[in-house]
Amino acid sequence: MDVIKKLSEELGIRQTQAEAAVKLLDDGNTVPFIARYRKEVTGGLDDEVLRKLTERLTYLRNLEARREEVKNLIDAQEKLTPELIEAIDNAATLTEVDDIYRPFRPKRKTRASVAKERGLEPLADLIREERDEYEPTLAETAETFVDEEKGVPTARDALAGACDIIAEEVSDNADYRREVRSLTAEFGKIVSAKCGEEEHGVYEQYYEYEEAIKTIPPHRVLAINRGEKEGVLKVAVKIQSDLILNQLFSAHVKNYKSPAFKYISRAICDSYDRLIAPSIEREIRNDLFDRASESAIALFSDNLKHLLMAAPLKGKVVMGYDPGYRTGCKLAVVDKTGAVIDTAVIYPTKPHERIPEAKRIVKGLIAKYHVDVVAIGNGTASGESEMFIAETLQEIGSGTKYIIVSEAGASVYSASKQGAEEFPDFDVTQRSAVSIARRLQDPLAELVKIDPKSIGVGQYQHDMKEARLDEALTGVVEDCVNSVGVDLNTASYSLLSYISGINLTSAKNIVKYRDENGEFSKRSDVLKVPRIGAKAYEQCAGFLRVPGSPEILDNTGVHPESYDIAKALLKKLGYSASDIKVGSFPGIGVKSTVAGIPKLAAELGCGEPTLRDIISELEKPGRDVRDSLPMPQLRERVLDIADLKEGMRLTGTVRNVIDFGAFVDIGVHQDGLVHVSEMADRYIKHPSEVLSVGDVVSVRVKSVDLRKKRIALTMKSEK
Repeated sequence: MDVIKKLSEELGIRQTQAEAAVKLLDDGNTVPFIARYRKEVTGGLDDEVLRKLTERLTYLRNLEARREEVKNLIDAQEKLTPELIEAIDNAATLTEVDDIYRPFRPKRKTRASVAKERGLEPLADLIREERDEYEPTLAETAETFVDEEKGVPTARDALAGACDIIAEEVSDNADYRREVRSLTAEFGKIVSAKCGEEEHGVYEQYYEYEEAIKTIPPHRVLAINRGEKEGVLKVAVKIQSDLILNQLFSAHVKNYKSPAFKYISRAICDSYDRLIAPSIEREIRNDLFDRASESAIALFSDNLKHLLMAAPLKGKVVMGYDPGYRTGCKLAVVDKTGAVIDTAVIYPTKPHERIPEAKRIVKGLIAKYHVDVVAIGNGTASGESEMFIAETLQEIGSGTKYIIVSEAGASVYSASKQGAEEFPDFDVTQRSAVSIARRLQDPLAELVKIDPKSIGVGQYQHDMKEARLDEALTGVVEDCVNSVGVDLNTASYSLLSYISGINLTSAKNIVKYRDENGEFSKRSDVLKVPRIGAKAYEQCAGFLRVPGSPEILDNTGVHPESYDIAKALLKKLGYSASDIKVGSFPGIGVKSTVAGIPKLAAELGCGEPTLRDIISELEKPGRDVRDSLPMPQLRERVLDIADLKEGMRLTGTVRNVIDFGAFVDIGVHQDGLVHVSEMADRYIKHPSEVLSVGDVVSVRVKSVDLRKKRIALTMKSEK
């Protein structure tokens, strides 16, 4: 197989691009590095395409290896033919290769293998001939195979054994299985039924349910699978057996008038019912699950990306508020850099309700540290806490605002080894309060400390293949961290570990070196850290920032390998040494355009994409790509779900996007749901077409169910 050609066709890229990307990957380069600093080589392939290419490259190489393995296994049996070689080479999937190998695979004891041991294969061969007439008859011939010692007491048993041999032969035929699989996928249905006693439950809509395999959406596949796993549902694949059997008969039967037909037909029916159908059902359901998982993983990845890339709330003193009942609400005040400057515990909620004391403590902390924002976690007691904080802030009238922050994963971080290392003297809930505050100040820097699966922006993540989910989400975090870059002197080892070329051990070494030797004065100092060699430095350097470095380019995304080009560009465009020293290059974009990008690139001996990236970095040295994104929605007062009225228009923040809609925080303790059918006046196939996590949207209340605490929202126009 030509892997490069296959990748080119599947990904819609040129073969030269695929070949270049594969070579770079094979040489040990990371996806973020290739996407950012090897654009000329790959023709500008971005990180998304490169990750897909990496996944498919692994699959296709595994497929090629399996082809060779199967050929060798069959050849060892001295049964490899040119026809088999061609079939194996043309197989497009691992399943197809395994179908071809099925007849040659060493089998456990089966009805067919037992029949062969009893010497019934000659009788099966005779039936396979499908003669017009048999003399003696097949029944009479079967009498000659009767042997009590071999376990064939009657002629009927002999014929049944012969049919078992033929049934297994039909089942092992790769062409037949491919056709049955195709027909089942095209015309089959997924059917579910209740198998428990519960009358009304989470899976009620699936108690008597069926849907075509080819149209069932991913989230329903995952819901049905979970219902089956929990013992609530019984699930099966249903298809008209006549459709399959007609196809098998037409493919296998040569002579319908032969006396052998009744035995052949019996064998075919048995083969389908006993051997093929259960196997194909497993394959179909596994395939549905795999596709549903990939869809859910893609959605999870997209949500995670937008959550991680949310705009940081810079330059603000934040009070993190971890709500609770019996053990109280934990407070942590962090300064503008994220350092913890004070902590407290208050008891404004049941069973204590020491509200005056709680207000006094909160007001004191806000006044003492000039707190700008109170970040309230959205977990247990957050509703009461929000009302308490809103009332307290109104009494102060200082301009301090509050925001509800998702605390998903905060408890995971708090109980983690890293949480204990970072705050050894804090209890678990105090660490949660710090995490809540910091994830408002810099979502990316704080959320990388938490397992992505615990961040709460996916659906059915616990039902997926954990290794595949981890791989995908890790890739998202890597892309986000590298697109923003990290301050080499302040980044945690969690953040550093996602930088291209740096693993967890290297990241810890960097932090240890920093603690022992003080701040890094320039980028290249990282080479002094154990386990950071030339290759690792090449991969990571462009993503590290050193704001205080005497080399101004150390605080940009310009890679050290391009420093000479950047400086030559500045000289060509007339910038002075003093301009370079302070890192101010006003009008560089306009000057470069006037001079001509192609001309400049040729004179400087670099590619146009690299030159454009250099110019972009020099326009705003040290810039954060997240600064242009919508800022978090801060609030001054609280709404209760009972305050909502149909038709009320509100501004909200998208908290999660799922297959059938999006959950939006509108300032009520309960998020509202915008169903996919309510997102636009036009048809929307999937919510991700119009919404992303973190989007600030205008919504209208469609309905409110106070009993179930459900809020239905719409984004459609009012006409």
